[in-house]
Amino acid sequence: MSSDLKLDDVEVILETNLPLPLFKRGKVRDLYDLGDKLLVVSTDRISAFDSVLPNGIPYKGEALNRLSVYWFNETRDVVPNHIVSVIDPRTVLVRKAKPIKIEFIVRGYLYGSAWGKYKDGKDICGIRLPPGLRKADKLPEPIFTPTTKAEVGHDVELTRRDVAEMIGRDMAEEVEEICIKIYETASRKAERNGIIIADTKFEFGIVDGELILIDELLTPDSSRFWPIDRYEPGRDQVSFDKQYVRDYLISTGWNREPPAPRLPKYVVIETSKKYIEAYERLTGRKFR
Repeated sequence: MSSDLKLDDVEVILETNLPLPLFKRGKVRDLYDLGDKLLVVSTDRISAFDSVLPNGIPYKGEALNRLSVYWFNETRDVVPNHIVSVIDPRTVLVRKAKPIKIEFIVRGYLYGSAWGKYKDGKDICGIRLPPGLRKADKLPEPIFTPTTKAEVGHDVELTRRDVAEMIGRDMAEEVEEICIKIYETASRKAERNGIIIADTKFEFGIVDGELILIDELLTPDSSRFWPIDRYEPGRDQVSFDKQYVRDYLISTGWNREPPAPRLPKYVVIETSKKYIEAYERLTGRKFR
């Protein structure tokens, strides 16, 4: 990680109040309405288990935004995206799209909720995986496991048939093909830089009848990133993503109902380091 960055006394940005019409405050991003475009500011808020935590993570918004911009540029030959211009390290101007209310998840490894379903003998989004797999095993091939995008509460798994009924068969097939292609391409690049992309989430929207990528792309908030040199199937994995925060919250005995507890200083600093290191290792660039 960049050694010249101070993490313990830097001001975090939990909320912005620009002199513009507020379109929406998400769990992490503040969106401002500019007619056919949106100004998107990535704050330092962090959420876990559907709750926004009371304290933020230094440099998180910048790391997320810069990593998303990097991946949007890397994948624009596969599918158009919503980026118009980069305003500053945590702010982008984007095309306003009609969002598809589905989170399109691709999994290359058996982990998280998918592992929970598998060990209980259940299908995952209608997919039956082969027997004998361990926690965190690499899957024979990446699987497409979409869910609903719930404004409140938990997301619900969808099958391919569900997605086809919601957005049409042709678009459903196109989205799946795009997601798998981006996942496989990004995974190869990440592995050359020492990182496994265990799974990741994509979001799409429609602008003037065109399908485009929106929201964020291949960040620690939307993906599970594992260091290759510490990967070992059959156990919990060291990660560069929010799992570190989730694990801490689980250890406190929190019942996952609001309000969420404050994170101690050491968890905040360690989490900030993880976001910055993910950016540096994935892009090969220094975080300045």
